[in-house]
Amino acid sequence: MNAPPGLPEGPPDPVRDPWRVAMRLALDEARLAVRGGDVPVGAVLLSADGTLLSAGHNEREATGDPTAHAEIVAIRRAAAKLRSWRLTDCTLVVTLEPCTMCAGAIVQSRLDRVVYGARDEKAGAVGSLWDVVRDRRLNHRPEVIGGVLADACGSVLTAFFRAR
Repeated sequence: MNAPPGLPEGPPDPVRDPWRVAMRLALDEARLAVRGGDVPVGAVLLSADGTLLSAGHNEREATGDPTAHAEIVAIRRAAAKLRSWRLTDCTLVVTLEPCTMCAGAIVQSRLDRVVYGARDEKAGAVGSLWDVVRDRRLNHRPEVIGGVLADACGSVLTAFFRAR
């Protein structure tokens, strides 16, 4: 069951609590995706000090671009803003566990951390189905924090697919 707005879902967790505000922003982005007919996934990218660098939501239907996942959109916007493909010291917060394409982009952009809400048992590549970002053969392995506002993130997706 979801907690009332603004209240934690269950007992406080010192690891996940710092990411709740950012996840709420990502949830706002996810809701924007629905307007374009896309699956409601949203992402925000934060600088080392927690400043919002960029935001994005799924735009595949709106743009006809198969790579326009929320994570990719947010990464592209942050890189453009910083004028660098290296997003070292940055954190990506996303409502759904990233897929293989997005996990690859996370590694390639040198993000320090990825925080996600709902697990994706069918296509998740940050621990569920695959674990691309923690593969020891790769030269960069970001920290992973999962399950932040998982119920709220999952509810948005469930509502979208039930309506279809």
